[in-house]
Amino acid sequence: MSDSAKIRNAAELEFVVFCIENIAIRLGKHAEEIYQALTEESSILEDYIIPEYDILHTQGKDYIVDDIISLMKERGIQL
Repeated sequence: MSDSAKIRNAAELEFVVFCIENIAIRLGKHAEEIYQALTEESSILEDYIIPEYDILHTQGKDYIVDDIISLMKERGIQL
């Protein structure tokens, strides 16, 4: 991860976990699979979720989950 994309505090960490868990629930997958998709199959965690925390965390759960799943599809991640 680049310095600008590191988790800076507990609130950001909790948000990342929230995103991973809720995407996993929506897709019927294990959280580990989603984490790998966001970090190893893509860089969505470090180049979107963490940098956009200030905006994303103010949105509703469905919006956040839909937004990230849409981005995963755009980047060719097999869901």
